[in-house]
Amino acid sequence: MAGMIKEYQTVKSVEGPIVFVEKVENVGYNEIVEVKLPNGEKRKGQVLETSKGLVVIQIFGVTTGLDVQKTKVKFLGETMRLGVSEEMLGRVFNGLGEPIDKGPPVIAEKKIDINGAAINPVARIKPSDFIQTGMSTIDGLNTLVRGQKLPIFSGAGLPHNELAVQIARQAKVKAKGESFAVVFAAVGITHEEASFFMKDFERTGALERSVLFLNLADDPSVERIITPRMALTTAEYLAFEKNMHVLVIITDMTNYCEALREIAGARKEVPGRRGYPGYMYTDLSTIYERAGMIKGKKGSVTQFPILTMPSDDITHPIPDLTGYITEGQIVVSRELHRKGIYPPIDVLPCLSRLMNLGIGKEKTREDHRGVADQLYAAYATGRDLRSLSAIVGEEALGETDRKYLKFADEFEKRFIRQAKDEDRTIEQTLDLGWELFAMLPEKELKRVKLEYIEKYGKKYRKEEK
Repeated sequence: MAGMIKEYQTVKSVEGPIVFVEKVENVGYNEIVEVKLPNGEKRKGQVLETSKGLVVIQIFGVTTGLDVQKTKVKFLGETMRLGVSEEMLGRVFNGLGEPIDKGPPVIAEKKIDINGAAINPVARIKPSDFIQTGMSTIDGLNTLVRGQKLPIFSGAGLPHNELAVQIARQAKVKAKGESFAVVFAAVGITHEEASFFMKDFERTGALERSVLFLNLADDPSVERIITPRMALTTAEYLAFEKNMHVLVIITDMTNYCEALREIAGARKEVPGRRGYPGYMYTDLSTIYERAGMIKGKKGSVTQFPILTMPSDDITHPIPDLTGYITEGQIVVSRELHRKGIYPPIDVLPCLSRLMNLGIGKEKTREDHRGVADQLYAAYATGRDLRSLSAIVGEEALGETDRKYLKFADEFEKRFIRQAKDEDRTIEQTLDLGWELFAMLPEKELKRVKLEYIEKYGKKYRKEEK
């Protein structure tokens, strides 16, 4: 990396947001540049590529007014850094980390490279602490554990933004007296969505313990590449230097990947699957892998990335690659949304790979695993019978089958459905499960221990004949 600041007036050509500069020496990848237009305006940019004296620069913003002859390019000799401090809590920034809430500038305690440093696998701690989101479908069946990365797979027009702000508002660690913060990064969102997020965070008081980064749809696409890294740099600082437990919510990772594809196209790279760059898997991992806990540090970074699946296709490269890197997924269903159920989380394709590490006695409750398995099995049976009854008619089903059918309906109406301000404790979620089990004959409850049926389930059962 060049330590000296050098200025050049050798712009060769401009293609969209990409500027080509020739006869340049000793410039590093990702180095920040300052572009001075003939009218004295200054724009920032970043080095995308250097080879044989030719440097490719991505400008943050529009390139109108760039004159090939008169434009000057200054190489600043360092990569993108973010000034961080605890003062960032309660503040709103744009995608480049500049305050947009009319508040004073943040006095930085230190400046950190936004690309972060990978956590050494040996230094990682196995996640084991339960995070309560207040949503039964997540807490009960797909438990989030501190230090985990658990994405939400949604679709266009589904209420993932409402889900995101509800989780940001309600998420808490069961142990009291620990500082908990939310870093919220919105990537490529509309002005309407931005005002929805800002208003909700302010109205509910959640902003006090949050840091918001908002990159809007009309901001330059290269900014979308930077915004999640700004958020994660802030989260790592709060977690590993200020001992806080940080939940990072990034929405929408699909916009991030589209920006990646756009920049790869501008650089004339060979496209991979569906036009996305071949290195998208590696690139996504540099974001997702910045979650976890480190030995000797009290804090933790937990990630909730949200992505909209193009055409609701779970095999699309974005959800597909995300699923390989992260520890499970929460799937939002269009069918439940059409039925008017909020949050429309379809528990059957959902999965939390770290769930077993964060549940059980002294963490949630001793009956948690059994209740989750039984709910899942009974709902899956009910859903299968729903398809069958559509063909043969409900009258052709046996008595037990009809009970399963009713169970599936009640499960959707009472367990999945919640109000947008309803914050259920894990005990309420598990008790609700037992209440629903009372609809089924006791002999059908094969996945819960008899002692737990006696302890938790009996009070909801009418005497069986």
